[in-house]
Amino acid sequence: MVPLAGLIDTAFLGHLDDIRHLAGVAIATILFSYLYWTFGFLRMGTTGTTAQAVGRGDEAEVWVTGLRNGAIALTVGLLILALQQPLRELGFWILQATPDVKQAGRDYFNAQIWGAPAALLDFVLVGWFLGRGRGRTVLVLSVVNNSTNVLLNYWLIVRLGWASYGAGTATALSQYAMLLAGIVFVAREWNGSQIRAIAPRLLDPTALKAALWLNSNIVIRTFALVSTFSLFTNLSSIMGTVTLAANTLMLQVITFAAYFIDGIAFATENFAGLFWGQGERRKLVALTQLAGSSSLVLGVAIAALFIAVPRPLFGLLTRHDPVIEVVAANVLWLIPVLGFGSIAYMLDGYFLGLTAGNILRNSSLLATLVGFVPLAAIAHYHQSPTLLWLALSSFMAARSITLGSQLPATLRTPALEKPKADC
Repeated sequence: MVPLAGLIDTAFLGHLDDIRHLAGVAIATILFSYLYWTFGFLRMGTTGTTAQAVGRGDEAEVWVTGLRNGAIALTVGLLILALQQPLRELGFWILQATPDVKQAGRDYFNAQIWGAPAALLDFVLVGWFLGRGRGRTVLVLSVVNNSTNVLLNYWLIVRLGWASYGAGTATALSQYAMLLAGIVFVAREWNGSQIRAIAPRLLDPTALKAALWLNSNIVIRTFALVSTFSLFTNLSSIMGTVTLAANTLMLQVITFAAYFIDGIAFATENFAGLFWGQGERRKLVALTQLAGSSSLVLGVAIAALFIAVPRPLFGLLTRHDPVIEVVAANVLWLIPVLGFGSIAYMLDGYFLGLTAGNILRNSSLLATLVGFVPLAAIAHYHQSPTLLWLALSSFMAARSITLGSQLPATLRTPALEKPKADC
C-alpha cells in the first residue's frame, strides 16, 4: 500500500505540465526525511523492545513501551510544529535548486508540516503492533493512510489544481486518518486499572536510560541513512532539474521495492526479538536464512522488471521524454542497489529485533562515510549521474557487508541472555 500510494502520487505530479512541482516535492521530502526519520527510533525501537517483552511474557512492559514512546512522539511532534518557520528557512537555505523548484517545495512543506504530531505517533503505533505480531492491524492502518492519501491527492492535485501544496495537504490529512484508526484499535484493548498500575514504570530511571541509549544509536544510524539519500537528491538537483526528476523516479522504484522487502524485514524484526527473548538460537539461524533468501529474490526480481521494460513503466509516472531518457540511461543501477539493499534491509530488521543499536549505528556510519561520500564527491566534481548511482550502490554494498559480518556472533551464542540496550 505504501509504495503504491507513493507511485500514484508521483504520477499525479509527473503528469502536470510543469515538472517543477515533482522536483519541488523531491527536495522538500529531504527535510521531512530529517524531521521524521531522525525520530525513526519511535518505530524501530518500539518494535524490538515490544517483541522481546512479548517473548518474556511481560505484558506490563508491552504497554509501558507503547505509552512511553507515544508520549515522546507527541512532545516532539508539537515541538516541530512550534519551530516550523526556522526549520523551513534553514532547510531551503541549505538545499540546492532553482527558485521555482524551491517555491514548489515550500508549498509542499507548508502544508505537510501540520501532520508532524500524527506522523510520529503513527510510527509508535506501527512499531507497537508489529512488536506484538499484529501484522493485520498494521495492514489496516496502512490501507487507511494510503487510500486516503491517494484519494485526497487526486482531488487536490488533479481536480483542484493545488499541485505541490495539494500533495502536502493530502499527506498530512492521511496521517491523521491513520492516527484516528490506530487510536480506535488501542482503545479496544485499553484497561484503565492496568494502565494506572504500570504508570510508575514509565519514569523508571534504569528503563529510561536503556531506552535512551538504544534510541540514541538508532538516531545516529537513521541520520546517516537519511543524509545519504538526501545528499544523493541534493547532488541530483545540482546536476539539473531533469536529472533530479529522473533520479526521483528511480528512487521511487527503490522505495517501491524497499517497502516490499521491508515487509520481510518487519517480520524478521518481530521474530528476531521474540526468539531472542526466548533464547532460541536455532530459530534465529532458520529465520535469517529464510528472510535473506526471500529478500534477495524479491529485490532482484523487482529491479529486473523495471530494467526489462523501463520506458512503458516509467512512462506511467511521467510524460516528459527528456526525464525518461535519463532514466533509461541509468536503470541498470537498480540491480546492485536493490540486490545489496535487500540484504541490508533484512539485516536491519534482524538487529533491530535484537535491539543491537551499536551495530546498526557503526554499519550506517561506515557505509555513509566510506561507501558513499568519497564516490559522491567525485560524481559532483564530474557532474556525473552515473558515478552518483555508483556511489549509492557502494553505500548499499557497504551496509550489507558490515551488518553481515556481525551476524555470525549472534548466531553462535549458545544461550541467548536478555540483551543489553546496546547489545
